[in-house]
Amino acid sequence: MDRRKLGTLEVSALGFGCMGLNSSYGQPMPRDEAVALLRAAHERGVTFFDTAEVYGPFTNEEIVGEALAPIRDAVVIATKFGLIGGTPDKRANSRPETIRAVCEASLKRLCTDRIDLFYQHRVDPDVPIEEVAGTVAALIAEGKVKHFGLSEAGASTIRRAHAVQPVAAVQSEYSLWWREPEAEILPVLEELGIGFVPFSPLGRGFLTGAIDAATPIAPGDFRAKLPRFSEEMRRANQRLVDLLAEIAGRLGATRAQIALAWLLAQKPWIVPIPGTTKLHRLEENLGGADLQLSPQELAEIGGVLTQIEVQGDRYPAEMLAQIDR
Repeated sequence: MDRRKLGTLEVSALGFGCMGLNSSYGQPMPRDEAVALLRAAHERGVTFFDTAEVYGPFTNEEIVGEALAPIRDAVVIATKFGLIGGTPDKRANSRPETIRAVCEASLKRLCTDRIDLFYQHRVDPDVPIEEVAGTVAALIAEGKVKHFGLSEAGASTIRRAHAVQPVAAVQSEYSLWWREPEAEILPVLEELGIGFVPFSPLGRGFLTGAIDAATPIAPGDFRAKLPRFSEEMRRANQRLVDLLAEIAGRLGATRAQIALAWLLAQKPWIVPIPGTTKLHRLEENLGGADLQLSPQELAEIGGVLTQIEVQGDRYPAEMLAQIDR
């Protein structure tokens, strides 16, 4: 697989978002199967794996650590700090002592002596970002962390953090049905030489066509809490999936591959991290990295996007309130 740069950090053009292996999307995978899937991803060219203490909580890092320990020097591991007790429903906590404690705990769970990319999971309004960046800078100086990242950070926060400790990557949601980063975030990242890591690049499965208005959301699946995944909103947004299917059919590709190829075509420093629990979906996703969309095809997709106004918020109000602007 082609390589891309997140700042100075080199990774595969597509990463692997590990959250769904055992967190947030219903029934967890058996641990041995999750380990095998991560190793299969590396065998197929993936070198970039994304986890966090809150996934599980805590157990996702353990799975990633077990899977990647035999190939540790051949992969890049990203994890995150900044949410109290590893529970995403509580407020942010990026006090320096918390960052250090999370780092030590994550190192143990990941079976490693360094974290390649350490993201602040959510901006903490009670701790100046300069203090956060300085704490991570100290961890970098100690060799425990290699690169600093931010997740769901606004443009001003990115600039302030980067002035203290260079930011390698910003991670936020970005896909054919959530394009807000194009307005302010992508221009700032391009100016500062920071990479961008879109999570949910397949719209949490909706863009693949695997979910429609009639699809039941399983108990324990956090999509049931998301306004965009109400039956009404899924029905309203189906037109985007249908138009994507038309384009994919003409190109001999799948909707997922078109969605990923579109993201990769936006900037050379964008590295999406689709997740899956199935080997055939992993292989399908990786096919998106090989699909080169022509200027005409990109223009056609752009034309489709101008015809459609996506309906529904991506998070409930209490979660949107945690997002830095």
